[in-house]
Amino acid sequence: MSQEAVPEQAVPEQAVPAQPKGLLQQMEELMAALNADLSQLDADLSGPRPTRSDGPDAA
Repeated sequence: MSQEAVPEQAVPEQAVPAQPKGLLQQMEELMAALNADLSQLDADLSGPRPTRSDGPDAA
């Protein structure tokens, strides 16, 4: 068995930016994504709620 056919670098270089992002830029992007997620969650929770006919007040 020869290992000549196996490339030396088994893990391909993925998502390596041409210029590394600064920590501040990464934090800003993460905060923006979190803010969007929280806004969507707030909209989902503030939306109309289905009425239940089998609740404790149902007679």
